[in-house]
Amino acid sequence: MRTLWRIIAGLFRWSWRVLNFIRECILNLFVILLILVGVGIWLQVSGSGSSSTPVQQGALKVDLTGVLVDKPSVSNKLSKLGRQLLGASIDRLQENSLFDVVDAIRQAKSDKNITGIVLDLRDFAGGDQPSLQYVGKALREFRDSGKPIFALGDSYSQAQYYLASYASKIYLSPQGTVDLHGFATNGLYYKTLLDKLKVNSHVFRVGTYKSAVEPFLRDDMSQAAREADSRWVGQLWQNYLNTVAGNRQITPEQLFPGAAVIIAGLQAVNGDTAKYALNNKLVDVLDSRAAADQELVKTFGWDKASNDYHSVSIYNYSDYSVKQPTQRDGNIAVVLASGAIMDGEETPGNVGGDTTAEQIRDASLDPKIKALILRVNSPGGSVTASEAIREELAAAHAAGKPVVVSMGGMAASGGYWISTPADYIVANPSTLTGSIGIFGVINTLENSLDSIGVHTDGVVTSPLADVSSTKALPNEVQQLMQLTIENGYRNFVGLVAASRHKTPAQIDTIAQGHVWTGSDAKANGLVDALGDFDDAVKKAGELAKVANPQLTWYQDQPSMFDMLLSQVNASAQAVLPNLLKVWLPTPVRDVMGAMAAQPGLLNNLNDPQNRYAFCLNCGEVR
Repeated sequence: MRTLWRIIAGLFRWSWRVLNFIRECILNLFVILLILVGVGIWLQVSGSGSSSTPVQQGALKVDLTGVLVDKPSVSNKLSKLGRQLLGASIDRLQENSLFDVVDAIRQAKSDKNITGIVLDLRDFAGGDQPSLQYVGKALREFRDSGKPIFALGDSYSQAQYYLASYASKIYLSPQGTVDLHGFATNGLYYKTLLDKLKVNSHVFRVGTYKSAVEPFLRDDMSQAAREADSRWVGQLWQNYLNTVAGNRQITPEQLFPGAAVIIAGLQAVNGDTAKYALNNKLVDVLDSRAAADQELVKTFGWDKASNDYHSVSIYNYSDYSVKQPTQRDGNIAVVLASGAIMDGEETPGNVGGDTTAEQIRDASLDPKIKALILRVNSPGGSVTASEAIREELAAAHAAGKPVVVSMGGMAASGGYWISTPADYIVANPSTLTGSIGIFGVINTLENSLDSIGVHTDGVVTSPLADVSSTKALPNEVQQLMQLTIENGYRNFVGLVAASRHKTPAQIDTIAQGHVWTGSDAKANGLVDALGDFDDAVKKAGELAKVANPQLTWYQDQPSMFDMLLSQVNASAQAVLPNLLKVWLPTPVRDVMGAMAAQPGLLNNLNDPQNRYAFCLNCGEVR
């Protein structure tokens, strides 16, 4: 017996030592990673670690990876460091500054060493339509300068093909495809799930089309929401077709003749998607990537160092100027409101009401700043945070600083609320805006707890104090919430009416939570002009009577510790979920993907009064 216990004890000691060894190895590797990333960040930020490639005569390779956004969550220097230290696993999560990409292309246009552009978009994940159009505008300017643009692709997604359509020549692999299929929106509805969990959702809203709360109330889309969404989704698709068809010098009907005609065309070529694309003038050349590279070598010359044609990546382009938030020598301030609007300080991917209000205040108090541009790309969010931003913008306007709003992909609900003090609003024809409406949601779990034998009880001095997620919501609180929501809606309509010089009754007819494209918003008087960021800059210069507008970008510069944590977190998100998903059944992975893709309403609920001006159905269009 004693021998058996010795064996068991020995196994236990051996197992414990192995676990300790593994734990120490993991911790040591993590510490080494932190040190490497920290040193790399310091070198990148300080400038001593700069590795910009000297530009030789050749092509600018626009090899974008990830998505286009107005305001990346992580700085460009940190993204570059992530690629160098942590490999390409995070590329699909990478965010690229729209304005920096456009600046790089425009600088290349006048750079004598850049003789053309190669669009290598295989890792490009897309962006909203106004962002794609703005990059396309810069590509058109480059091409009009007399320099060629070549697009390479094994296959093209819709977003990739949008940019590729600006090329002088589009190459496609003989086994590839141009995936044009149209736009669709899909959201999850979970009323039945909430019923099964016995969760009570108390919803308070104003607006026939305020469909952000429909997932709590229904298992499908309401007819009113379906009709409204069909309108703007259809307009976005038509805008896409018109732009791309114009670039390819064909008609929109030729570009996308409809599912039946496409299927018939594929049948005629035995399902050969590449040949179909060539026959219908979607691409210019069917060739392998190796053969295409040989053609590029003839155009740009052979680079012995890289064993490829002469080129420089847009990420290493030495003239790729990254706007530094600390540079405060311009005369036009730019404040970015990108993401859901939340109370408090800014967090990655979200607009912090306090942070943005402070940036506006700093700009308005700077005597060198003659005008202010608020760049809005937001579905809205907290009413309290939206009002804090609006008040500061109104104060800047009252101080004599002209205010221009430039709308990006979205400036809806709270995104429109913060735009109301502007002297002038510029929207892209494909901007999603409007959605003038308010709602509130309070979930209670009393029935869920009751089903497992858990109950809540106590004493209160007033029904208004008896608010708890574990108890039924008192009728008095429900009445109070609805009154507050209705008052908030009246305030919203009143702000819009005053800023657009209309009556509240006139605004109410186009409000009710209705989402409009920029084109419709212009027709309804909600915006002043259709255009892009360049038009907003030009207008700000005119209003401020500034002959040579110079931009100062107001952004929070993350601390070294914040940058380090952001990079490690992005790397972990890129690797760990994929490892875990391998063990999940395919249907479960699909549901998880759908939930991750749906805009996070619940993640953005932090308004102290539970009031939200948020456009959930302004989400991702695929």
